[in-house]
Amino acid sequence: MAYKINDACISCGACEPECPVSCISAGDSVYVVDADTCIDCGACAGVCPVDAPQPE
Repeated sequence: MAYKINDACISCGACEPECPVSCISAGDSVYVVDADTCIDCGACAGVCPVDAPQPE
């Protein structure tokens, strides 16, 4: 199960460097997770100040 970043994202970018498989990138208004690459490790969720990354 991949993580998905919800609309609570404030585009702070804290999650992107924490991803061990580099599946997070800046989207138009929020960061996005490439579900095909995500390994469901939760590293992004652990550093997000607004709990935007959630298991899909």
